[in-house]
Amino acid sequence: MRVNGNGPKTFALIGAAGYIAPRHMRAIADVGGDLIAAFDPADSVGQIDSYFPETRFFVEFERFDRYIDKRRRRGEATDFVSICSPNYLHDAHVRFALRSDADAICEKPLALNPWNIDGLAEIEQSTGRKVNTILQLRLHPSIIALKEKIAAAGDRMHDVDLTYITSRGRWYYVSWKGDEHKSGGIATNIGVHFYDMLTFVFGPLKNNYVHHRAVDCAAGYLEYEKARVRWFLSINRNDLPQNIPPGQTTFRSITIDGEELEFSGGFTDLHTQSYQQIVAGNGFTLDDVRPSVEAVSYIRTANVDASQGEQHPFLGGALDEARYLNGFPV
Repeated sequence: MRVNGNGPKTFALIGAAGYIAPRHMRAIADVGGDLIAAFDPADSVGQIDSYFPETRFFVEFERFDRYIDKRRRRGEATDFVSICSPNYLHDAHVRFALRSDADAICEKPLALNPWNIDGLAEIEQSTGRKVNTILQLRLHPSIIALKEKIAAAGDRMHDVDLTYITSRGRWYYVSWKGDEHKSGGIATNIGVHFYDMLTFVFGPLKNNYVHHRAVDCAAGYLEYEKARVRWFLSINRNDLPQNIPPGQTTFRSITIDGEELEFSGGFTDLHTQSYQQIVAGNGFTLDDVRPSVEAVSYIRTANVDASQGEQHPFLGGALDEARYLNGFPV
């Protein structure tokens, strides 16, 4: 029996020590929610004090599970479980949420493979609970405006270059993020939200070719219903363009028909907007997230073939072994 009534929505958080967790804490506070419990095996979670100092915190999942279950059995509903854990644990933690009689709110990527989504759909149906995914680029004003512009252009095919280089140090390769089995690799870990945005704007994906795939870099060519896309993703700082300002460690560029898409701003409250939609019953669903998961799962396992589709102009530099002189070869 769920007895929360008209009181504040209650939330639990898995992965409270991670980089993205404070955005979820802020979003929970912004929607007037109450964070009743949080879990992380690491105890560097002082950011909780800025939002919910009374939150019960656990470093052992079994005790967190016991607490959530005890509340459930005495009729104190947990409305949502927010999931910010490492990528490979997302679908397991979503299953925990649904079986705890709560809706799930999961960071990207929802799962590493599409068949994981199939399992979640079955549990959704059997429990009557819902999986909500964070696809914040769909809420960005510039992306919404682009989608409207592309729709107004009819069936025209557009030429897109996607370039995203975000420098990472040696720690990355030691952490779970550097393990493809846990992170899903470069395309999944730093690129899945871009692939979702491309589907959102340009329609279904028709062809997917992989030109290069390594632990620090990947590149390829995608054909959508309304776009031809050359893409390049990297965490190697030696892939940064030489003409960027000194000290800049990230380079992000999306051009459509030679015109740069400006969307560097407008990110500060997208998680809050996501939570507002979710609490109102309008969160993004398993069907919404499936195309991007299918895309990155294929990129992870497909044969590398640079002869299919156009190559991204940055790819030549990525194939140069000399770029590792000041990098972090694995």
